[in-house]
Amino acid sequence: MWLAVRMDKPGGPVDWDGAVNAWHVAGGVYRMGRREWLTEAGWRQAYDDGVRTVVDLRNSREARRRDTDPAVTEQAWSGLRIVSAPTEEPDHPRFTELCGPYLNDPAHYVHNVRLFPESIVAVFRAVAQGAPAGGVVVHCAAGRDRSGMVGAMLQDLAGDSDDRIANGYARAARAINERYRTHGPPHARERYVEEAELAPLLEERGRTVVAFVRELDTGTFLLRHGLTDAELHAVRSLLGTTVVQ
Repeated sequence: MWLAVRMDKPGGPVDWDGAVNAWHVAGGVYRMGRREWLTEAGWRQAYDDGVRTVVDLRNSREARRRDTDPAVTEQAWSGLRIVSAPTEEPDHPRFTELCGPYLNDPAHYVHNVRLFPESIVAVFRAVAQGAPAGGVVVHCAAGRDRSGMVGAMLQDLAGDSDDRIANGYARAARAINERYRTHGPPHARERYVEEAELAPLLEERGRTVVAFVRELDTGTFLLRHGLTDAELHAVRSLLGTTVVQ
């Protein structure tokens, strides 16, 4: 019988300068919104916190600087490895049919992983490969759904409770919703949601996220689709979880 043994407790929000929707997942793993929001000081803070690998879950056409982003020299992320590991093919017809133009509901996570299992394995392989160098941060655009999907799977591997996994989604969704209130949504498909609507929505979606990872069984799924035992062990070790027989 295999037993997951927790070695630390997941933390809360991360205050790297400029970071949006940044959270400690567990051990040396973090999640956040788009990396272009970080200032030079924020990159230094992430490095000082041990981060050595950044895994970008976005597709290539999203990975670009905006006029409103802080000016950052390449030297700011010197010593950091940035890995592109998109979680989906955004123009894939079946993905669009099931999930819409982009992933924005935990009810669609299962479709994402079933359509693109190799892409999901590539994300976790990037985390595993980064583990020997230090901490890893995964990010998407808003830090809500692609990061939420991968973050929930990481929490599952870390042995988190249902409540922690549901709260992991809810706090990220609340954080980006608050940014929409203060900065406006990035496009017409997003909007600020008032608390009376938000609270029951997050309660429902939290249950959906938990059901997703429990039915998926993250470790089994990853191994079935090509992650090696050694790579899975590396991810679990980075999360502060060991697996003993």
